[in-house]
Amino acid sequence: MFNSLPTKYTNRILCYYTNTSKQIQIIRITDIPNWYFERILFPQQRLLFEAIPYAHLEVYKKRFGVADLAATILCDFLQVQQEAETPSPLYSATR
Repeated sequence: MFNSLPTKYTNRILCYYTNTSKQIQIIRITDIPNWYFERILFPQQRLLFEAIPYAHLEVYKKRFGVADLAATILCDFLQVQQEAETPSPLYSATR
């Protein structure tokens, strides 16, 4: 995987972020030692990525040719929650 986390991080989480603005955003994670993550997201673009719970996603908006920090989000807050599987009503275990 391109820019995957170093193998020493075993507490990885799957995170999800959507650019809900009408502007291009630059997102970064810079507080994980020996690892740097940066992506450009267009309006309404979605991204799944791996991080560690205590890392922070920095969201930058470009204004007048300069990227201004607009938000900092704890990656634990962006963690994808797995839903419990429910049995399909089309198949019954008892007949």
